[in-house]
Amino acid sequence: MNDPGSNKSRAANEIEAVATSWVMRRDHGVNSEGEQAFAQWLAADTRHRGAYLQAEAAFMLAAGGDLAPSSATDAPPIADDDKNDEKIVPRLSRRSMLAEAAGAAAILALVMAFWPSGDRYETALGEIRRVPLADGSVAAINTESAITVDLREESRSVNLKKGEAFFQVAHDPVRPFTVAAGEVRVRAVGTAFGVRRYAEGSEIVVSEGAVEAWSKNAAGNRIRLKAGERTFVSVLPTKADTKPALAETAAAVPAIDRALAWREGKIELAGESLAYAVAQFNRYNDRKIVLGNKAVGQERFYGIFRTDDPEGFAQAVQSSLGVGVTYPTAKAIRIGE
Repeated sequence: MNDPGSNKSRAANEIEAVATSWVMRRDHGVNSEGEQAFAQWLAADTRHRGAYLQAEAAFMLAAGGDLAPSSATDAPPIADDDKNDEKIVPRLSRRSMLAEAAGAAAILALVMAFWPSGDRYETALGEIRRVPLADGSVAAINTESAITVDLREESRSVNLKKGEAFFQVAHDPVRPFTVAAGEVRVRAVGTAFGVRRYAEGSEIVVSEGAVEAWSKNAAGNRIRLKAGERTFVSVLPTKADTKPALAETAAAVPAIDRALAWREGKIELAGESLAYAVAQFNRYNDRKIVLGNKAVGQERFYGIFRTDDPEGFAQAVQSSLGVGVTYPTAKAIRIGE
């Protein structure tokens, strides 16, 4: 039976791939039939226009603001395979557009003016997705997570509906980048940070720059985090002052890197408990690891593993700690008795 969430993710990926293909084709120049096919593709689905604008903005930034050759003769145009003998209609080069439009910032502002609000990105179990945003920022979305993106001329907002995401924020001092995770808020201008949402609050890890974090219910009680720091913002009031708790923690760079290793599909352990490690693997896999007893869960472990390899982790535990490992079902791994 097909997983609807998985099918939705695949469909979104396919739309993004086609959108990127159209950006490249139209940058080199297409004939009139090609432009007609492009218009039909845009009209076929309301998501197509947003995907195309996103791909075009990301491609422009990657190319330093100039996607096209300086003239139509600098590079051969791409024609439809079945119309090679037909004259190609060159498009106006983006170099000319940039010169006439006061630079890449103006082009991006134009893109933003037409950018639909509320775009949603979601990942299935075990899926890690990297999404370029139209403002030049990039979002990495962890397993079973969902975000909505609302980019406007005066603001940039992301709602972390569930799970975890990491944001490499494009610098824009006049448009702060704000992430909402339930009642928790995180604001940045140009930085890199991760947010993981829990029922009782959110954990924030900063790898570059600085962010400001607070709870919506206590906006006056804020904390500023800089690179190498992490915090947990609780949405539950403390007994002392009835304000959500803030606990700033400085961490060594390796610790921050380990916390964000999921972006590369890895789980890095440096003395964490087996109970912690098991919980991490179970976030990514249908095949769940079960601990036989609490004593086993308190054992400490070191190593770097793929998020999709719970079997390899279990075998490493067995070899290093001498703990028994069994496979009672195709969906379960048992460590310890």
